[in-house]
Amino acid sequence: MLGRRQKSDSKVGPYEWITYQEAYDAAIRMGSAMRSRDVNPGDRCGIYGSNCPEWIIAMEACNSYAVTYVPLYDTLGPNAVEFIINHAEVSIAFVQDNKFPSVLSCLDRCSSLKTVVSFGNVSTTQKKEAEELGASCFSWEEFLQLGNMDLDLPLKNKTNICTIMYTSGTTGEPKGVIIKNEAFMTQVLSIDQILNLTDRVGTEDDVYFSFLPLAHVYDQIMETYCIYKGSSIGFWQGDVRFLMEDIQALKPTLFCAVPRVYDRVYAGISSKISSGGALQSTLFQYAYNYKLGYLEKGLPQDKAAPLFDKLVFDKIKQALGGRVRLLLSGAAPLPRHVEEFLRVTFGATMSQGYGLTESCGGCFTAISNVFSMMGTIGVPMTTIESRLESVPEMGYDALSSEARGEICLRGNTLFSGYHKHQDLTEEVMVDGWFHTGDIGEWQPNGAMKIIDRKKNIFKLSQGEYVAVENIENKYLQCPLITSIWVYGNSFESFLVAVVVPERKALEDWAVKHNSTDDFKSLCENPKARKYILDELNNTGQKHQLRGFELLKAVHLEPIPFDMERDLITPTFKLKRPQLLKQYKECIDQLYKEAKA
Repeated sequence: MLGRRQKSDSKVGPYEWITYQEAYDAAIRMGSAMRSRDVNPGDRCGIYGSNCPEWIIAMEACNSYAVTYVPLYDTLGPNAVEFIINHAEVSIAFVQDNKFPSVLSCLDRCSSLKTVVSFGNVSTTQKKEAEELGASCFSWEEFLQLGNMDLDLPLKNKTNICTIMYTSGTTGEPKGVIIKNEAFMTQVLSIDQILNLTDRVGTEDDVYFSFLPLAHVYDQIMETYCIYKGSSIGFWQGDVRFLMEDIQALKPTLFCAVPRVYDRVYAGISSKISSGGALQSTLFQYAYNYKLGYLEKGLPQDKAAPLFDKLVFDKIKQALGGRVRLLLSGAAPLPRHVEEFLRVTFGATMSQGYGLTESCGGCFTAISNVFSMMGTIGVPMTTIESRLESVPEMGYDALSSEARGEICLRGNTLFSGYHKHQDLTEEVMVDGWFHTGDIGEWQPNGAMKIIDRKKNIFKLSQGEYVAVENIENKYLQCPLITSIWVYGNSFESFLVAVVVPERKALEDWAVKHNSTDDFKSLCENPKARKYILDELNNTGQKHQLRGFELLKAVHLEPIPFDMERDLITPTFKLKRPQLLKQYKECIDQLYKEAKA
């Protein structure tokens, strides 16, 4: 079943559900309606909006009629939706009500887009506006009425393109990742296989909470798995303010999230425990250490401390509704202390994984109840081969006793190239191996641990990719600075930077503010730091940097980056590992200050 919360006036009620049969019937009718609009097998259909039943129905309509669906989303940049529509040659798009105006506004620049269907209603004015630009608009119900229960479905095979999913590029231009039916369904079936071998497969009694973006492969695969097993899917309202409220209303049994969400859950529970008084804290700590000890000895989750699970940890489980049996984490590394806390207190199996859009989601997973895999991404999925390739310029040797190198993947869940970019495909696919750009280290127990990134692109803790060179080039257009090194990692949700200010600009600022400090002292002046930070972010906003690409704190460095300290190359390129080593204390202090 697919469910969402009832809404009437300003009130939000319990979840109401439609059966998978009803969803299937709607998908067939929508597919039939697409056919009536001359959308043929192999054509591209955009889907734009937050998670809801209509998103899934539109996706399954495409699957039923062999139409390639293309998720549209704007977190890739201000013009990303327009770029994707044109690059993928999208001819029809299903669009959420609040996204409808933005799609209409770019119709005159998207010649391929001829049909736009709203998840809800369409006004007469919107229809007229679209018609003037050579397109047609339909409400959800209107488009549904155009179709019928025509079950003469086109033949589909495993080599058909299922979806083209756009992801960040190092230059800021999104790349279209081509995923075929074989890769998509192999990934879904491999999840079933790994759960069957190590835990429990999904059933019709399970309930999955849908809030991670359906535009990303992670959630698409998980929701398709739930549909395959008949598990129910409950959608959030689309507002982070009501996230925990939605969880309490749904009480899911399957919960997938990114580290940032788990970190918030951990922080909230820890705060309640510490404010509960000395006796409660002491009891909790005793139960925690007792269970942790038995988990470390290899006992499974349900046998490590069943009494304490009932007496102490049951209340903690209520933070996610009280019924969760499986916790999955992906998109970025989960801090070890948070993973340990979740494993001990939630009475659920916890597994951290690793995957990319190019690997159609998870390609490594930690095995549930194997406690020694904590802090790693686990072992390769059964459909994937993995190897390490030495990166001598970074000092990583895949053949040393501590095998380290770039993670390379081969298998039938891999993508089939970047849409219209054979050159980019050939850069990462070498002799059948996909080069991920992530540096891994094999552990003695066969698990993999991510330790570095080969290219200058990384994820923040919420899963957003940051192409750091592109960002630095935009900040360098600020006249107040001469050099900048932007830093972030996948354990933090924001960026900080070390900046070399333009000396005269800073001294002019000092004169205006009646400061007699010398240049070095000015670099330590909190007001000067804030001045430079504000101007950098103003520059970033002028150049359309996204919110997570803006800076939260800066350190002003009076000495230019130089070769003497091994901070730059002879061609003045930044040496990032050396910069981190040089400014590690500064970076730690910046994050501490920004969080205060």
